[in-house]
Amino acid sequence: MIRLLTAPLNFLSQLQRLDPLLPLFARATFAATLLVYFWSSALTKIGPNPWTPSSGAFAQIFPRALEAVSYDASRLSPIHHFIVLSGTYAEFILPALLVLGLLTRLMALGMMGFITLQSLTDLFGHGGIAHAETLGRWFDRFPDGAILDQRAFWMLTLSILLVKGAGPVSLDAWWLNRRQ
Repeated sequence: MIRLLTAPLNFLSQLQRLDPLLPLFARATFAATLLVYFWSSALTKIGPNPWTPSSGAFAQIFPRALEAVSYDASRLSPIHHFIVLSGTYAEFILPALLVLGLLTRLMALGMMGFITLQSLTDLFGHGGIAHAETLGRWFDRFPDGAILDQRAFWMLTLSILLVKGAGPVSLDAWWLNRRQ
């Protein structure tokens, strides 16, 4: 009888052995669900050469500023151009290094900042705040709000990597083992 009662507890205690693999699972989940999303988004922002953003890039990142200059991106400041290029390259570099497990905590923090800015732009720059279905709502029966619901899961995945690092199957671990 005691074995019958302790068997579930033993099973649950064995699950702790998987704890070191949690970061690998988080990185795999990010790769499966968000890597291509961010890379595809970044590709829409590349202009005729790597140092010239597309006009769509300004519309995505600075919709109201672009509208204010009659959609003539050449009238935007050099700061606007720098931010658009930085954001574009961040969409390539941060996810790639995160999936590889290189500088993982820093990349997770960078992605969290990026997603926060992306969400604010979606809400206030593109007017998503006025649409309940875009914003979503926590603790309701609908899990499909594009901002609050979906991005909460994105942030949870990144929080695991921020707290735990890349785990034993990563370039971070390889680099640390190589140095010792």
